[in-house]
Amino acid sequence: MMSVTTLSTLRWVSRFVKSVAVARIAGAGVESFSWQGGCISLPVSQKVNNVSQRLGTRNFGMGIILPCPRSNGQGSAMEEEIEDVVCSEADIPEGGMKSFPLGDSEVLLVRQGGAVRAVGSKCPHYGAPLEKGALSPDGTIRCPWHGACFSSETGDIEDFPGLDCLPCYSVSMVPLEDGGRLVKVRAKRSLLAANRRVQPLAKRDPKVNTTVVVVGGGAAGNACVQGLRQEGFTGRVVLVCGEPSLPYDRPKLSKNLSATPDSVALRNREYYEMGDIELILGNPVVSLNSEEKKLLLLDNKTLVYDHLFIATGGKPITLQDPDSGLSGVLTLRTPADGAAILQQATNQHVVIVGTSFIGMEVASHLMSLGKCASVSVVGRSVVPYDRSLGTAVGRRLQQLLEQQGVTFYMDDAVAEIVGRDRVEQVVLKNGAHLEAGVVVCGIGVLPATEFLQESDVNLDDRGYVVVDQFLRSSAPGVYCGGDIAVFPLQYGNEVRQERANVGHWQIAQYHGYVAAHNLLSSLTNTRLRPVKTVPMFWTVLQGKSLRYAGYGGSYDDVIVTGDLEGLAFLAYYLENDVVVALASMGKDPAVARFAEHLRNGGTLTREQVEEDGDVALNLPEIPESE
Repeated sequence: MMSVTTLSTLRWVSRFVKSVAVARIAGAGVESFSWQGGCISLPVSQKVNNVSQRLGTRNFGMGIILPCPRSNGQGSAMEEEIEDVVCSEADIPEGGMKSFPLGDSEVLLVRQGGAVRAVGSKCPHYGAPLEKGALSPDGTIRCPWHGACFSSETGDIEDFPGLDCLPCYSVSMVPLEDGGRLVKVRAKRSLLAANRRVQPLAKRDPKVNTTVVVVGGGAAGNACVQGLRQEGFTGRVVLVCGEPSLPYDRPKLSKNLSATPDSVALRNREYYEMGDIELILGNPVVSLNSEEKKLLLLDNKTLVYDHLFIATGGKPITLQDPDSGLSGVLTLRTPADGAAILQQATNQHVVIVGTSFIGMEVASHLMSLGKCASVSVVGRSVVPYDRSLGTAVGRRLQQLLEQQGVTFYMDDAVAEIVGRDRVEQVVLKNGAHLEAGVVVCGIGVLPATEFLQESDVNLDDRGYVVVDQFLRSSAPGVYCGGDIAVFPLQYGNEVRQERANVGHWQIAQYHGYVAAHNLLSSLTNTRLRPVKTVPMFWTVLQGKSLRYAGYGGSYDDVIVTGDLEGLAFLAYYLENDVVVALASMGKDPAVARFAEHLRNGGTLTREQVEEDGDVALNLPEIPESE
């Protein structure tokens, strides 16, 4: 029998019987159990199956982890708690949320349907104040900055970016003589200080011989191995990374070229050790034999798997001829790349080729440092972001960088990069010669799927892996996700694009989350989870954040409202008079609310936008989609 149990099948236990879990387990006949990270860990045995039956949960012959408060019974003192009245119930709007002080920190109170719940007040991703985000009728809290979603009932993270959940706190209501009620919250001081809840990880059971291999150490791969252990998988988990570093927060690199692998690591090495997650670093996969379920690594060693998730991401396109031997032509993909750009760009004329989000962020960052002789940007379109954000928004963002001192050469392209041993000039197709000591290529990426070309995994004509709504590839037992995947993009119970490739950090993390669930579901013959998420991304230029939600791949018109010049605007992207995407600057939480609107099946029309340019800030509540 497969030794896999998903914690998702046990979530009702953590929601409804935390306070009685120990008593019920004891009553079910368990003679011994141990503590793991604040959780009860039950051994693999027939008695566990009995406990599972008596608790009304499902078990597939493996250990179970039940979240439960620590007890003095293990010889350790209870964690210090604080309890206090934080507000009146009337201080919280019905169907709304608001933060209140508790001790030296804050808690977020959510009031819906006559119930009041208390969770952490800040997003565990980058610390955004959640009270300024969006709250859906189903209790989902969406971060105002980058769109991470959390359950207000459990605190669990349900969409990304981010790694951890919100802490949940105990709420009691104190009645008043006038019929009102005060809200009293009890919380552990440690959770208040951390403002995050790290989910416990299952450990490997040596008796379990099922192996899941995850290839790719980016957002998707890290989310997958984390999800496997969080959902209770006790077989072998192996994460294969082509880079020598632990998985890291790649979006930070173009905003901070001095970032080191340790400073942007998603988790430390101890985290992976705690979950018995094997790491193979700096040793990429070079071929796949899906019939024999074998992977060949660069060092000629083989790795055998039972189930496989591939998320190898992209590789930057460069203008450099590999045989030219010309130094100073760089790309940005890793912390080492960032360090090289920073070191070589000092006192040099820097030419950035490409007006991608990475290219524009690098240009802005280099100018802010003031260490370059000059920074120039070369782009093929009339303005930066012309296709993705539209001409008006792109022109304004170009002006923003021009005010910094960046020089743009638009509607042009590179004809030649010249120099002796090192780059000296960039020649444009219009004949202009730009002095250059460093060239940074930001002209896109290609899917890192060469090792799959001789395999049974179906690739499209661009090299992307074709997957279904559950991230299954054409090869049995092989799932793929992240930047290498083309997949059916669905939200609001509607498939928005049959084959979409969305290279966003949020999408990659979500794919890893879904893949972990579906890998386990395939082992236990339980229901698979489809990919259903609203794409979101963000960029930062000169300290100004632009946020974007939706899928505007084929928009045919843009309506910009607000103060574009003052960088406080909304840009509505329409297709056939329906808003399919929204971008904003200085208008939070419009993008978060729009994303929730789409998730719940809502629509927004041209007529509504023309009647109220700020309609995205005041979207009506849409009940959770069926």
